[in-house]
Amino acid sequence: MVTPIGGDREGRTLRLATRGSPLALFQARRVADRLAALPGAPHCELVVVQTSGDTLVDVPVAQLGGQGAFVKEVQLAVLDGRADLAVHSAKDLPAVTPPGLVLACVPERADPRDALVGCTLEALSSGATVATGSVRRRAQLAWLRPDLTFCDLRGNMATRLERALEVGAGVLALAALERLGLSAPVAEVLDPRTLLPQVGQGALAVECRDGDQAVLELLAAVDDPVAHGAVRAERAFLAALGGGCSLPLGALAVLDDDGAQLSIDGFLASRDGRILLRRCVHGPASEPEELGRRLTAVLLDECGGRSLDDWAEDAWTEPDQAGSR
Repeated sequence: MVTPIGGDREGRTLRLATRGSPLALFQARRVADRLAALPGAPHCELVVVQTSGDTLVDVPVAQLGGQGAFVKEVQLAVLDGRADLAVHSAKDLPAVTPPGLVLACVPERADPRDALVGCTLEALSSGATVATGSVRRRAQLAWLRPDLTFCDLRGNMATRLERALEVGAGVLALAALERLGLSAPVAEVLDPRTLLPQVGQGALAVECRDGDQAVLELLAAVDDPVAHGAVRAERAFLAALGGGCSLPLGALAVLDDDGAQLSIDGFLASRDGRILLRRCVHGPASEPEELGRRLTAVLLDECGGRSLDDWAEDAWTEPDQAGSR
Protein backbone atom coordinates (compact mmCIF):
# COMPACT_ATOMS: atom_id res chain seq x y z
CA MET A 1 0.00 0.00 0.00
CA VAL A 2 1.46 3.36 -1.04
CA THR A 3 0.14 6.73 0.09
CA PRO A 4 1.44 9.81 -1.78
CA ILE A 5 2.41 12.92 0.18
CA GLY A 6 3.05 16.42 -1.14
CA GLY A 7 3.98 17.57 -4.62
CA ASP A 8 6.51 16.39 -7.17
CA ARG A 9 10.13 17.56 -6.67
CA GLU A 10 12.43 17.24 -9.66
CA GLY A 11 10.62 14.09 -10.80
CA ARG A 12 12.09 11.98 -8.00
CA THR A 13 10.28 9.93 -5.36
CA LEU A 14 11.49 9.14 -1.85
CA ARG A 15 9.65 6.17 -0.36
CA LEU A 16 9.24 6.08 3.45
CA ALA A 17 8.35 2.72 5.02
CA THR A 18 6.20 2.83 8.15
CA ARG A 19 3.71 0.88 10.21
CA GLY A 20 0.07 1.70 9.56
CA SER A 21 -1.04 2.76 13.04
CA PRO A 22 -2.29 6.35 13.43
CA LEU A 23 0.78 7.21 15.53
CA ALA A 24 3.24 5.65 13.06
CA LEU A 25 1.60 7.45 10.13
CA PHE A 26 1.71 10.76 12.01
CA GLN A 27 5.42 10.27 12.70
CA ALA A 28 6.24 9.26 9.13
CA ARG A 29 4.37 12.25 7.75
CA ARG A 30 6.28 14.49 10.14
CA VAL A 31 9.58 13.24 8.72
CA ALA A 32 8.22 13.53 5.17
CA ASP A 33 7.18 17.15 5.82
CA ARG A 34 10.68 18.00 7.07
CA LEU A 35 12.26 16.41 4.03
CA ALA A 36 9.81 18.15 1.70
CA ALA A 37 10.85 21.51 3.15
CA LEU A 38 14.46 21.05 2.00
CA PRO A 39 15.55 22.91 -1.15
CA GLY A 40 15.17 20.62 -4.15
CA ALA A 41 13.76 17.83 -2.00
CA PRO A 42 12.14 14.87 -3.80
CA HIS A 43 8.48 13.95 -3.75
CA CYS A 44 7.74 11.72 -0.71
CA GLU A 45 5.33 8.83 -0.39
CA LEU A 46 4.57 6.41 2.42
CA VAL A 47 4.91 2.66 2.04
CA VAL A 48 2.69 1.18 4.74
CA VAL A 49 3.89 -2.18 6.11
CA GLN A 50 2.03 -4.47 8.49
CA THR A 51 4.22 -5.92 11.25
CA SER A 52 3.81 -8.99 13.46
CA GLY A 53 3.30 -6.67 16.42
CA ASP A 54 0.34 -5.10 14.65
CA THR A 55 -1.16 -8.47 13.72
CA LEU A 56 -0.82 -10.30 17.05
CA VAL A 57 -2.62 -7.71 19.15
CA ASP A 58 -3.56 -10.13 21.94
CA VAL A 59 0.02 -11.26 22.64
CA PRO A 60 2.10 -9.31 25.21
CA VAL A 61 4.96 -7.40 23.62
CA ALA A 62 7.60 -9.23 25.69
CA GLN A 63 6.37 -12.56 24.24
CA LEU A 64 6.69 -11.25 20.68
CA GLY A 65 10.44 -10.84 21.00
CA GLY A 66 10.49 -7.26 22.23
CA GLN A 67 10.95 -4.21 20.02
CA GLY A 68 11.68 -6.17 16.85
CA ALA A 69 8.02 -7.16 16.58
CA PHE A 70 7.21 -3.63 15.41
CA VAL A 71 10.11 -2.97 13.05
CA LYS A 72 11.44 -6.10 11.31
CA GLU A 73 9.02 -6.03 8.39
CA VAL A 74 9.49 -2.26 8.00
CA GLN A 75 13.27 -2.70 7.90
CA LEU A 76 12.89 -5.49 5.33
CA ALA A 77 10.99 -3.11 3.02
CA VAL A 78 14.12 -0.92 2.89
CA LEU A 79 16.53 -3.83 2.53
CA ASP A 80 14.61 -5.38 -0.39
CA GLY A 81 14.17 -2.06 -2.21
CA ARG A 82 10.46 -1.43 -1.70
CA ALA A 83 11.34 1.71 0.26
CA ASP A 84 14.29 4.09 0.57
CA LEU A 85 14.08 4.71 4.30
CA ALA A 86 12.12 3.59 7.36
CA VAL A 87 10.62 5.74 10.10
CA HIS A 88 10.32 4.17 13.55
CA SER A 89 9.65 5.13 17.13
CA ALA A 90 13.21 4.89 18.44
CA LYS A 91 12.02 2.93 21.48
CA ASP A 92 10.77 0.14 19.18
CA LEU A 93 14.18 -0.50 17.62
CA PRO A 94 16.19 -3.55 18.69
CA ALA A 95 19.56 -2.71 20.21
CA VAL A 96 21.51 -3.83 17.14
CA THR A 97 20.91 -2.40 13.65
CA PRO A 98 20.63 -5.15 10.99
CA PRO A 99 23.44 -5.50 8.45
CA GLY A 100 22.80 -3.34 5.41
CA LEU A 101 20.98 -0.60 7.34
CA VAL A 102 22.20 2.46 9.21
CA LEU A 103 20.45 4.64 11.78
CA ALA A 104 20.95 7.82 9.81
CA CYS A 105 18.72 10.39 11.46
CA VAL A 106 17.07 11.28 14.77
CA PRO A 107 14.99 14.45 14.40
CA GLU A 108 14.33 16.76 17.33
CA ARG A 109 13.14 14.67 20.28
CA ALA A 110 9.72 15.10 21.85
CA ASP A 111 9.10 14.83 25.60
CA PRO A 112 10.51 11.44 26.70
CA ARG A 113 8.49 11.17 29.91
CA ASP A 114 5.70 8.76 30.81
CA ALA A 115 2.24 9.95 31.80
CA LEU A 116 -0.34 8.55 34.20
CA VAL A 117 -3.86 8.81 32.87
CA GLY A 118 -6.99 8.58 34.98
CA CYS A 119 -5.33 9.13 38.37
CA THR A 120 -2.15 10.51 39.94
CA LEU A 121 0.36 8.17 41.56
CA GLU A 122 -0.32 9.61 45.01
CA ALA A 123 -4.08 9.28 44.61
CA LEU A 124 -3.99 5.60 43.63
CA SER A 125 -5.58 3.59 46.43
CA SER A 126 -3.86 0.60 47.98
CA GLY A 127 -4.32 -2.40 45.70
CA ALA A 128 -5.34 -0.24 42.73
CA THR A 129 -4.83 -1.66 39.24
CA VAL A 130 -2.63 0.17 36.74
CA ALA A 131 -2.83 -0.74 33.06
CA THR A 132 0.53 -1.12 31.30
CA GLY A 133 2.08 -3.76 29.10
CA SER A 134 5.61 -2.58 29.87
CA VAL A 135 7.82 -4.63 32.21
CA ARG A 136 9.92 -1.47 32.67
CA ARG A 137 6.96 0.54 33.96
CA ARG A 138 5.66 -2.31 36.12
CA ALA A 139 9.01 -2.88 37.82
CA GLN A 140 9.52 0.80 38.66
CA LEU A 141 5.96 1.32 39.85
CA ALA A 142 6.15 -1.85 41.95
CA TRP A 143 9.36 -0.53 43.52
CA LEU A 144 7.62 2.74 44.39
CA ARG A 145 4.26 1.21 45.30
CA PRO A 146 4.46 -2.52 46.14
CA ASP A 147 0.73 -2.46 46.85
CA LEU A 148 -0.25 -1.86 43.21
CA THR A 149 -1.46 -4.52 40.78
CA PHE A 150 -1.15 -4.45 37.00
CA CYS A 151 -2.99 -5.52 33.87
CA ASP A 152 -1.75 -5.74 30.30
CA LEU A 153 -2.29 -3.06 27.67
CA ARG A 154 -2.09 -3.58 23.87
CA GLY A 155 -3.48 -2.04 20.70
CA ASN A 156 -3.10 1.38 19.12
CA MET A 157 -2.76 4.46 21.31
CA ALA A 158 -6.46 5.35 21.33
CA THR A 159 -7.40 1.76 22.26
CA ARG A 160 -4.82 1.67 25.06
CA LEU A 161 -5.98 4.99 26.42
CA GLU A 162 -9.60 3.84 26.44
CA ARG A 163 -8.68 0.61 28.21
CA ALA A 164 -6.54 2.44 30.79
CA LEU A 165 -9.41 4.78 31.64
CA GLU A 166 -11.77 1.82 31.98
CA VAL A 167 -9.38 0.26 34.50
CA GLY A 168 -9.02 3.58 36.31
CA ALA A 169 -5.36 4.32 35.65
CA GLY A 170 -2.68 3.55 33.09
CA VAL A 171 0.79 4.61 32.01
CA LEU A 172 1.44 5.74 28.44
CA ALA A 173 4.18 7.66 26.63
CA LEU A 174 3.46 11.38 26.85
CA ALA A 175 4.92 12.10 23.40
CA ALA A 176 2.55 9.63 21.74
CA LEU A 177 -0.48 11.11 23.49
CA GLU A 178 0.52 14.63 22.52
CA ARG A 179 1.24 13.73 18.90
CA LEU A 180 -2.27 12.33 18.53
CA GLY A 181 -4.04 15.05 20.53
CA LEU A 182 -4.99 12.58 23.28
CA SER A 183 -3.32 14.21 26.28
CA ALA A 184 -6.49 15.60 27.90
CA PRO A 185 -6.89 12.61 30.31
CA VAL A 186 -3.29 12.91 31.59
CA ALA A 187 -3.46 13.17 35.39
CA GLU A 188 0.28 13.32 36.03
CA VAL A 189 3.45 13.59 33.96
CA LEU A 190 5.99 11.38 35.69
CA ASP A 191 9.36 12.96 36.35
CA PRO A 192 12.26 10.77 35.13
CA ARG A 193 13.56 10.84 38.71
CA THR A 194 10.43 8.83 39.52
CA LEU A 195 10.03 6.73 36.37
CA LEU A 196 12.85 6.41 33.85
CA PRO A 197 11.63 6.12 30.25
CA GLN A 198 12.35 3.42 27.73
CA VAL A 199 15.53 3.75 25.69
CA GLY A 200 14.77 6.15 22.83
CA GLN A 201 11.35 7.17 24.13
CA GLY A 202 10.03 10.36 22.56
CA ALA A 203 12.48 10.15 19.66
CA LEU A 204 12.02 9.11 16.04
CA ALA A 205 14.62 6.97 14.31
CA VAL A 206 15.09 6.98 10.55
CA GLU A 207 17.01 4.12 8.91
CA CYS A 208 18.23 3.82 5.34
CA ARG A 209 20.46 1.49 3.36
CA ASP A 210 24.12 1.70 4.31
CA GLY A 211 25.96 3.45 1.50
CA ASP A 212 22.90 5.15 -0.03
CA GLN A 213 24.68 8.47 -0.15
CA ALA A 214 21.84 10.51 -1.67
CA VAL A 215 19.43 9.50 1.10
CA LEU A 216 22.07 9.86 3.79
CA GLU A 217 22.70 13.45 2.73
CA LEU A 218 18.99 14.29 2.80
CA LEU A 219 18.56 12.77 6.26
CA ALA A 220 21.62 14.58 7.62
CA ALA A 221 19.84 17.84 6.86
CA VAL A 222 16.95 17.00 9.22
CA ASP A 223 19.02 15.27 11.91
CA ASP A 224 19.23 16.75 15.42
CA PRO A 225 22.76 16.07 16.74
CA VAL A 226 21.71 16.52 20.39
CA ALA A 227 18.83 14.06 20.15
CA HIS A 228 20.89 11.67 18.03
CA GLY A 229 23.75 11.67 20.54
CA ALA A 230 21.38 10.95 23.43
CA VAL A 231 19.74 8.07 21.56
CA ARG A 232 23.16 6.66 20.64
CA ALA A 233 24.15 6.60 24.33
CA GLU A 234 20.89 4.98 25.40
CA ARG A 235 21.05 2.36 22.64
CA ALA A 236 24.66 1.53 23.54
CA PHE A 237 23.48 0.89 27.10
CA LEU A 238 20.74 -1.40 25.75
CA ALA A 239 23.08 -3.22 23.37
CA ALA A 240 25.67 -3.85 26.09
CA LEU A 241 22.96 -5.47 28.20
CA GLY A 242 21.60 -7.47 25.28
CA GLY A 243 18.15 -6.37 26.38
CA GLY A 244 14.85 -5.15 25.04
CA CYS A 245 11.21 -4.99 26.02
CA SER A 246 11.51 -8.33 27.84
CA LEU A 247 13.83 -6.87 30.50
CA PRO A 248 12.93 -4.28 33.15
CA LEU A 249 15.41 -1.55 32.27
CA GLY A 250 15.38 2.05 31.13
CA ALA A 251 17.70 4.96 30.44
CA LEU A 252 17.66 8.64 29.63
CA ALA A 253 20.61 10.63 28.32
CA VAL A 254 20.62 14.43 28.60
CA LEU A 255 23.11 17.00 27.37
CA ASP A 256 24.48 19.10 30.23
CA ASP A 257 24.13 22.88 30.23
CA ASP A 258 27.66 23.41 28.95
CA GLY A 259 26.91 21.39 25.83
CA ALA A 260 30.11 19.39 26.16
CA GLN A 261 29.03 16.74 28.68
CA LEU A 262 26.36 14.07 28.47
CA SER A 263 24.67 12.46 31.46
CA ILE A 264 22.92 9.11 31.23
CA ASP A 265 20.71 7.78 33.99
CA GLY A 266 19.76 4.10 33.87
CA PHE A 267 18.30 1.26 35.91
CA LEU A 268 17.98 -2.51 36.06
CA ALA A 269 15.33 -4.26 38.10
CA SER A 270 13.86 -7.62 38.95
CA ARG A 271 10.52 -8.23 37.25
CA ASP A 272 8.62 -7.95 40.51
CA GLY A 273 10.21 -4.58 41.28
CA ARG A 274 11.58 -5.79 44.62
CA ILE A 275 15.18 -5.15 43.53
CA LEU A 276 16.08 -2.02 41.57
CA LEU A 277 19.56 -0.68 40.79
CA ARG A 278 19.85 2.82 39.40
CA ARG A 279 22.93 4.85 38.55
CA CYS A 280 23.95 7.92 36.52
CA VAL A 281 27.27 8.49 34.74
CA HIS A 282 28.70 11.52 32.94
CA GLY A 283 31.16 11.88 30.10
CA PRO A 284 32.08 13.73 26.92
CA ALA A 285 29.13 14.32 24.59
CA SER A 286 31.45 13.33 21.74
CA GLU A 287 31.57 9.71 23.02
CA PRO A 288 27.91 8.71 23.59
CA GLU A 289 28.36 4.98 22.94
CA GLU A 290 31.25 4.75 25.39
CA LEU A 291 29.11 6.47 28.01
CA GLY A 292 26.23 4.04 27.50
CA ARG A 293 28.56 1.06 27.80
CA ARG A 294 30.11 2.52 30.95
CA LEU A 295 26.67 2.80 32.57
CA THR A 296 26.05 -0.86 31.75
CA ALA A 297 29.36 -1.85 33.33
CA VAL A 298 28.57 0.09 36.51
CA LEU A 299 25.18 -1.58 36.93
CA LEU A 300 26.42 -5.08 36.09
CA ASP A 301 29.32 -4.69 38.49
CA GLU A 302 26.90 -3.80 41.29
CA CYS A 303 24.74 -6.85 40.71
CA GLY A 304 27.78 -9.10 40.29
CA GLY A 305 26.59 -10.37 36.93
CA ARG A 306 23.61 -12.07 38.56
CA SER A 307 20.06 -11.79 37.37
CA LEU A 308 18.14 -9.43 39.61
CA ASP A 309 15.28 -11.90 39.46
CA ASP A 310 17.60 -14.38 41.19
CA TRP A 311 18.40 -11.73 43.79
CA ALA A 312 14.72 -11.21 44.47
CA GLU A 313 14.46 -14.83 45.59
CA ASP A 314 17.10 -14.68 48.31
CA ALA A 315 18.22 -11.12 48.96
CA TRP A 316 17.07 -7.60 49.63
CA THR A 317 18.76 -4.36 48.60
CA GLU A 318 18.97 -1.51 51.09
CA PRO A 319 17.45 1.77 49.85
CA ASP A 320 20.84 3.51 49.59
CA GLN A 321 22.06 0.75 47.26
CA ALA A 322 19.18 0.90 44.80
CA GLY A 323 17.32 4.17 45.27
CA SER A 324 14.50 4.98 47.63
CA ARG A 325 10.84 4.28 47.59
